[in-house]
Amino acid sequence: MEKVIACCGLDCATCDARIATLANDDELRVQTAEKWKVQFSPDITSGMINCTGCREPGAKFSHCGECEIRNCVKTKGFETCADCEKLEGCVLLKNIHQYVPEALANLKSLN
Repeated sequence: MEKVIACCGLDCATCDARIATLANDDELRVQTAEKWKVQFSPDITSGMINCTGCREPGAKFSHCGECEIRNCVKTKGFETCADCEKLEGCVLLKNIHQYVPEALANLKSLN
């Protein structure tokens, strides 16, 4: 499967929200919302699970509009964090790359 790299390096191609959106899979939306309620916020509903990917045209998950990383990339005119000289020392990326080290590897593979 081809990767769809988000601004932060996560692979949107493996994200259940993107998979549910592209397949119009309401059951996967429900499952994803239930999982994300525990992981992220109890306010997430299945109706919110619509996203084509951080950098792709189309629907975005509600968090995308307020994502500090995505907003930083857009403000600087970059495609992803891979374009930034502060990539490995960035405090915004630290939490993601600490728990998902392949996100950093994905960004490094873009250069």
